[in-house]
Amino acid sequence: MILGIDIGGANTKIASDNGKIVELHYIPLWKDTGLPEFLLEMAGRLRPEKVGVVITGELADSFPDKDAGLSYIMDAVNNAFTDAFFLDNSGIFTKEKTRSISAANWMGSALLIGKEFRDCIFLDIGSTTTDIIPVKNGIPLAGKTDFERLKNGELVYSGALRTNVAAIIKSVRFGDSTSRISSESFAITADAYTVLGLIKPQDYTCDTPDGAGKSVHDAKRRLARVVCADLTEIKEEELLSIARRVMGEFLAKNAVNWPGYEIILISKEYGMEISTVFPAYAVARLLKDKII
Repeated sequence: MILGIDIGGANTKIASDNGKIVELHYIPLWKDTGLPEFLLEMAGRLRPEKVGVVITGELADSFPDKDAGLSYIMDAVNNAFTDAFFLDNSGIFTKEKTRSISAANWMGSALLIGKEFRDCIFLDIGSTTTDIIPVKNGIPLAGKTDFERLKNGELVYSGALRTNVAAIIKSVRFGDSTSRISSESFAITADAYTVLGLIKPQDYTCDTPDGAGKSVHDAKRRLARVVCADLTEIKEEELLSIARRVMGEFLAKNAVNWPGYEIILISKEYGMEISTVFPAYAVARLLKDKII
């Protein structure tokens, strides 16, 4: 069995090349999370033949720079697994520590998509960011680093769970009036999706901004704070207006729903479970193909 691992700043995702193993673990690297211990436990439990790894967690602010982040993560992986390969931003597997393996999870996903669909635009909406990757003749054409992709508009800091609402919208309309948004970290996109019924509490896999619960009531309370209100003074429809405004800013399906575009959902092609850990599944598949 070939195991793929995607180690991000917030989540560590794992998947086997056959898709039978799919796991997502909330391990925020800016905290003392015990990533090395988790990888050791996983190695003993799953015992893969080889491991393919993509890394995006090197930017966590617990590390002084990317080199320190890469060293920490690679040491944790290599201490747990005897035969691990790291995918770089050119689509090449290596065992060496090089800057080119930082933030390369998009390359794994886009390469696998390119093998099957050749010419497309690949959009990956994660918990924190959205990748927008043009693929031509099966080859991803995006910038190589997060810095480059951010400048090119190929990396957008808007995701389905962890993004601060204030980073997405600046105002919201209530009937004939408009309210500006407070710039505090009162609510995140997971709160908007919870209020709209698009995710369940068990799908709210990150920390809440206030450390409180993940129920619909809790999410509404946090959304109310975005406009400096509480649930005694804001109406239900006004809360829904905030949530819809947040959702409407970045949903890929709405963004490309124009005549002439075919929309292929990863969740339908590969299954909902695999879609949630797609970079891990992709790197496992790519390593399996390389070995064969």
